[in-house]
Amino acid sequence: MLEAVIVDDEEKALQSLKWELTHFSNEISVVAMFTDPFEALGYLDKNQPDCVFLDIEMPAMDGFQFIQKMQNKEIAVVITTAYNQYAIKALKNEAIDYLLKPIDSDDLNETIAKIRKHAARQITADKLERLLLSRNAKSANRRITLNTDGKLMFLDNDDILYAESDGNYSTVYLADGQKIVLTKKLKEVGEILPSDTFFRIHNSYIINLNKIREFLKTDGYVILKSNHKIPVSRQKKSDFLDLM
Repeated sequence: MLEAVIVDDEEKALQSLKWELTHFSNEISVVAMFTDPFEALGYLDKNQPDCVFLDIEMPAMDGFQFIQKMQNKEIAVVITTAYNQYAIKALKNEAIDYLLKPIDSDDLNETIAKIRKHAARQITADKLERLLLSRNAKSANRRITLNTDGKLMFLDNDDILYAESDGNYSTVYLADGQKIVLTKKLKEVGEILPSDTFFRIHNSYIINLNKIREFLKTDGYVILKSNHKIPVSRQKKSDFLDLM
């Protein structure tokens, strides 16, 4: 049984779509419905249904904005709308399908087949991810693993310059110029990075100690080999000097 969430700003539309989904198919169970897209995003952050049936025209946040804000990109999204002009944009926004209201039973069956294929691919991807993580954990040369934007990145200590806090997000800056945005607070990132190489030098920064080129004692900054200038907090200054 596929688990589905419905998001539509109109209560009548929610009930109508639920009826259509469950009336036309015994393969779908509607586990949650939301008229508030922000509440729906909160639910999807903590739960992983197989698919989301998503309305486009909502006043607080349209469907395409909703897709961009979804943290879990592995959940299949099906656009549902009474207007057919959104079809191409829906597919460009990584929706797996597009259904016009009222929903046709044949169209729904085709959509269900696509959701099942998507779920099967995801199971295979999950198995591969677990295998890679297990092999890395057992390796003598264990690498830093960052999970971002639907992919796993395996990095050496030397690949990372520093990490910067941005509220509930963090940005990791790499030596090759790449920036990796993580949906983790800096404290969580610090728990991933080896403590013998990385140091939280400021409330907003963790640096790679091996990348330091200069320490400006009077100004309270370190200069990295990449020329990035990172502040040293007063609270961390003593611990930092002990390490150096």
